Amino acid sequence: MKTIVSGIQPSGKLTLGNYLGAIKEFVKLQETLANDDNFFVFIADLHAITVPQVPSELRRNIKNLAAIYLACGLNPEKVSLFVQSEVTEHCEMGYILQTITYIGELERMTQYKDKVQRQTAGVSSALLTYPVLMAGDILLYNADFVPVGEDQKQHLELARNLAERFNSRYSETFKLPVPLITKSGARIMSLQDPSKKMSKSDPVEKSCIYLLDSEDVIRKKIASAVTDSDGKIMFDSVNKPGVSNLLTILSAISSKSVNELENELSGKSYSEFKSIVADAVVKELLPIQEKYFNFINSEELDKVLDEGKAKASYFAHKMITKVKRKVGVGRK
Repeated sequence: MKTIVSGIQPSGKLTLGNYLGAIKEFVKLQETLANDDNFFVFIADLHAITVPQVPSELRRNIKNLAAIYLACGLNPEKVSLFVQSEVTEHCEMGYILQTITYIGELERMTQYKDKVQRQTAGVSSALLTYPVLMAGDILLYNADFVPVGEDQKQHLELARNLAERFNSRYSETFKLPVPLITKSGARIMSLQDPSKKMSKSDPVEKSCIYLLDSEDVIRKKIASAVTDSDGKIMFDSVNKPGVSNLLTILSAISSKSVNELENELSGKSYSEFKSIVADAVVKELLPIQEKYFNFINSEELDKVLDEGKAKASYFAHKMITKVKRKVGVGRK
């Protein structure tokens, strides 16, 4: 039996990069599970509030994200989908792990440094400590594997370090989670600046394809994507980052290798190439959008989240009870 844990923040609109780099991988991963395996996917609303949020928008984004997960093919019979804050043991585990975490190791986190530089207002202490909550999210379910992008490897390393530290101090309790880093589609870049990852927080609208963009908008964004002047369709992330990014998108959607695509597209103009990429993206996203609108206001959505919460709570309660007993808090 193995346990897999992962989550995504409900902040902003989801992009094609989120879909190809994470959600689509979850859908593939669920098909590899044995009957006794557990796969927990949570909507990380507690992580979202490390920066200011509009409460009504956050609540709407939580449901939107759940509907998109289901529309993309996540099967609630194989995956437990739930909202992080509704399983309160996440906060308990996060706090207990803070007691064995050093300020210095949190201040060295690359994402913390990046976010502090971008913050115009005061920096919340939660921005510093959220990697510990992330470790709690993982260790609460004693995860064997965690699907992560390259930019999250450092946080998973912290989770492993804290698991080892806790085991050493209080006796063997946690497994050391192993990263599952996706290859294809893991790094979809901005359409306007292919040196940067495609991000839902990017202020430039044309840089991202959002999962709920209309067909017309998708085609216009891809048509305006940055390429270069030499007209050759080939993968070279250093000298041809824009073309390489479009090839990566097409490869991730079509399941064809970049080499296959280079051969197929040889001799075509950039305009033809972009049209082929746009056709593939539209064909992939339109059925997802149709399913999303069926889910978003349905009773089925709440039923799935309630059932996911119930299963997650069962495992979380068992683990936090064990951890609290080892630490010595409480009366029993």
